[in-house]
Amino acid sequence: MGYVAGEFDVIVIGAGHAGCESALASARMGCDTLLLTINLDMVAFMPCNPSIGGPAKGHVVREIDALGGEMGRHIDKTFIQMRMLNTGKGPAVHALRAQADKFAYQHLMKKTIEETPNLTLRQGMAEELIVEDGKCVGILTKTGAEYRAKAIVVTTGTYLRGKIIMGELMYESGPNNQQPSVRLSASLKEHGLELIRFKTGTPPRVNKDTIDFSKTEIQPGDEKLKFFSHETESSDNEQLPCWLTYTSEETHRIINDNLHRAPMFSGAIEGTGPRYCPSIEDKIVRFADKPKHQVFLEPEGKHTSEYYVQGLSTSMPEDVQLKIVRSVPGLENAEIMRNGYAIEYDAVIPTQLWPTLETKVIDGLFTAGQINGTSGYEEAAGQGIIAGINAARKVQGKEGVIIGREQGYIGVMIDDLVTKGTNDPYRLLTSRAEYRLLLRHDNADLRLTPLGYEIGLITEERYGKFLRKKELVELELERLRNTKVKPDDMKVMLEAASSAQMTQGADALSLLRRPEVTYAHLESVLPSPYELSDEMKEQVEIQIKYEGYIEKQLLQVERLNKMEKKKMPEDIDYGDVRGLASEAKQKLSVIRPLSIGQASRIAGVTPADISILLVYLEHYNRVTAARKSGS
Repeated sequence: MGYVAGEFDVIVIGAGHAGCESALASARMGCDTLLLTINLDMVAFMPCNPSIGGPAKGHVVREIDALGGEMGRHIDKTFIQMRMLNTGKGPAVHALRAQADKFAYQHLMKKTIEETPNLTLRQGMAEELIVEDGKCVGILTKTGAEYRAKAIVVTTGTYLRGKIIMGELMYESGPNNQQPSVRLSASLKEHGLELIRFKTGTPPRVNKDTIDFSKTEIQPGDEKLKFFSHETESSDNEQLPCWLTYTSEETHRIINDNLHRAPMFSGAIEGTGPRYCPSIEDKIVRFADKPKHQVFLEPEGKHTSEYYVQGLSTSMPEDVQLKIVRSVPGLENAEIMRNGYAIEYDAVIPTQLWPTLETKVIDGLFTAGQINGTSGYEEAAGQGIIAGINAARKVQGKEGVIIGREQGYIGVMIDDLVTKGTNDPYRLLTSRAEYRLLLRHDNADLRLTPLGYEIGLITEERYGKFLRKKELVELELERLRNTKVKPDDMKVMLEAASSAQMTQGADALSLLRRPEVTYAHLESVLPSPYELSDEMKEQVEIQIKYEGYIEKQLLQVERLNKMEKKKMPEDIDYGDVRGLASEAKQKLSVIRPLSIGQASRIAGVTPADISILLVYLEHYNRVTAARKSGS
């Protein structure tokens, strides 16, 4: 029998990227929070790539920061390289990516957690959920400690029944040879949650001193830095370069000759792997016509010789891995310090969750991160902060927070998971968002900081700065709109911008609408009376240049919101709705959408089914209103 080791408002199981954000949000909202992890040395560890950000993922980090989360602040303090990607394209796909000093990042996150009021960090293996009358009220650990709470958040990453696979070798393990969590998986099943088996992988790490960098191309960081956190103004971090090389004909020959030893093809792997991050053996089979694939050599930190070989994720046997690595230009004499491997793990089928990330089966139980079928640190952290916020709000008797698809990539991801589910590890892509132009890197604070403030995660001081920024941008837009300019005054500036000369007077705003005219051009002849930061100037320029497109998307959002406002009754029995197709009845009964909008996004629910639901809903609302007026 266990002993009661402590009582809390919220317990978070797992201290990866989802768990850290979850626990910090809950504690900062005033809830007495326990963060329980198998190993204190693995808090916020990066078991795979030592980087944060990239397309869609970088947007999520900005959104976490806008809500008052931690990931952005920490990567800004510990990066060893920062690059803005896709700068040759429009602002909707500009994406910040940072190479992390993975050890500095995790140590700083652990320190932040240890110093946060209302937050207790403890080492222990959660093995069983304590469920009473359909409500999760606590957990039991391997040592017999019983912790009680009003809400539980499970963020176990790839640890649930984790199994490492390398060629013919297989053994139970969490990532990086950590202990796996076996009993908790069984406990989740016992309490009615359906699980799915997924797989992910990681490449070998090689010793920096054994790399011939002269055969690779240097990939430096940006000279003019941008940051993830809206609070970071500057950095004196020393940047380290990454290096680019390619697989060779020899690499492809070695892999093809050893496919019979690859677990991916021998049937040894049961779990479904990530579609958008395949192993090198999978890439070579799927893209047999490609003569070479990119390989990036990335430093894992300032004080380590380990280099991450991005692009060579593999579960081949150790001897084959060495041959593959040494067939790559620049790595002919490379020494492997850690082998690549595949890891299989259990995940929860995410259609069993509400959009708040609370499970439908067990009251008070939330899940976030890779347990929900996603891949990536950023996707995990984005879910983590939402689960932490909603666990705290449940304890406080407040309504849950749901981010809309038009508000953030976090909203897109969660809606995709809970409405559509996923058949392989889910990765966020900019193409998953129908309102990409509204969900930009540059405007995350405008979209989500008011919500972060309302929730209680944004300080008064930070909110004041945000309001001032918003005000200055609006004042500058107004100034440009009302400033009339003459052709003669703009002659030199338009020449410098390689733009056609004006034939008549116009307002300054219309000049900035020209694709080739930048805010810097305009500023050279019409300096602003306001103290605008570079970020504010960028905001002014984007809002003017893309005004027409933005307005179109806002009209689409308005239409969507009408559908989202049509709430579905909680007690609806879809089996009784006449005219619905059988597939729609089955899917709607499982997902139990909160609105007509969510129902319309369920795979297998047709526009005809939605029309029937709208008629049903109108009738239901009339009957309910009549009953209320009668009583």
